[in-house]
Amino acid sequence: MAETIDFSIDELGKRSIKSPIAMSTTEGDLIANYVTDDQYIQYKTQGIKLGVQAPLKRSHVMECAGPREMIYFTPAHVHAGIVSCGGLCPGINDVIRAIVRCLWYRYGVKRISGIQYGYKGFLPDYQYGVMQIDPDIVDDIHKIGGTFLGSARGGGREVGKIVDAMEQLNLNMLFTIGGDGTQHGSLDISEEIEKRRLKIALVGIPKTVDNDFDIIDRSFGFNTAVDRAVEVVSAAHMEASSAINGIGLVKVMGRESGFIAACTALASHEVNFVLIPEVPFNLEGYNGFLTHLEKRIVSRHHALIVVAEGAMQEQLLQEKKYDAGGNLKMADVGTYLRDRIIKYFDEKKIEINLKYIDPSYIIRSSPANTSDSIYCERLGNAAVHAAMAGKTKLIIGMVNGHFVHIPIKAVIQSRNHVDPEGNLWRDTLDATHQPALMVNQFDPSKAK
Repeated sequence: MAETIDFSIDELGKRSIKSPIAMSTTEGDLIANYVTDDQYIQYKTQGIKLGVQAPLKRSHVMECAGPREMIYFTPAHVHAGIVSCGGLCPGINDVIRAIVRCLWYRYGVKRISGIQYGYKGFLPDYQYGVMQIDPDIVDDIHKIGGTFLGSARGGGREVGKIVDAMEQLNLNMLFTIGGDGTQHGSLDISEEIEKRRLKIALVGIPKTVDNDFDIIDRSFGFNTAVDRAVEVVSAAHMEASSAINGIGLVKVMGRESGFIAACTALASHEVNFVLIPEVPFNLEGYNGFLTHLEKRIVSRHHALIVVAEGAMQEQLLQEKKYDAGGNLKMADVGTYLRDRIIKYFDEKKIEINLKYIDPSYIIRSSPANTSDSIYCERLGNAAVHAAMAGKTKLIIGMVNGHFVHIPIKAVIQSRNHVDPEGNLWRDTLDATHQPALMVNQFDPSKAK
């Protein structure tokens, strides 16, 4: 994939203003250093053979994030906008807080506007208005979940109206906090800005609790989601192990990627079956899931199942419908599995006690845990540094443990998935002891 991506970053123009942040350009003086544009991180580091290092190409490296010595915007003239879009995710408020505080205290930017309820907040039809924000207003918002600015799906296709509103507000930069749909919208908006020859920097902060953004190490909120899911799984395990042939069934988020489900199993050490979108399985048959579940109940008298919301959708969806954000409306695999399991054991005349838990909205509306809060703070700071330097059409992400600038186009090309042949899924199978494949006849041509 790296062969097809150009990781170079667009800039609004020459940087000619000295940064108000007092830092050093000298190594070894114990003062934090500015970041230069010739500091890069290599994208692909795995699979390198000793003595066989290919020549380094620009498309293989990503520009390091951080404060530049020279910036593009005069801080006193800046009007910055912040918008959060899509579903909730732990850490949104932490990112908003970090952006506001970095703009205000590090650069002296005093005009900061919060756009309410996603991209719809730009559209005159909705009349949501703009919120003027400062550090005092956002000082404690990281202690609560949700988003201080409100969020909504859709509206991102009204590119002309959005850029009209940005011109009327006289925005110099916009920070977009959101997932795949949001960042698709960000790219369209930035291209319209470019067509109009406006000097507006657009910087995205990738938000998806499913952890399915490509290229970056992880999305903010993911660690918190796993923490909360483990708490639920622990309760489900207590219910299952305390009942006659108890079965705990927990549905977690994961529309196309089963990262939360797999990591929850690894963290809890109590899950017996993990069902994710990337690994197909049959319900019925000699090697189907229900057969293996029955064996588990007969031998151990309790079982715990974690299923990602995107599992089995190819079998369950009768027709494809989409929400305002362009996301496929999925069938409820959790209730479907619950009913099928109950029916199966009824027909077998085996007594079970099944408890089904869907904690999705509890998880995604939680405040960020310590790990995510730190991550969000650093993402927000890096986003401000990029925008003040006049860099645009990019997202901030962590790659190989370093914060970098990545073109939006590169990140939204594809989604990140659990590799059924990779280390994470192998370790998940080791933790659950479930069969590698629960299919009656495997057809490699149908594998994702």
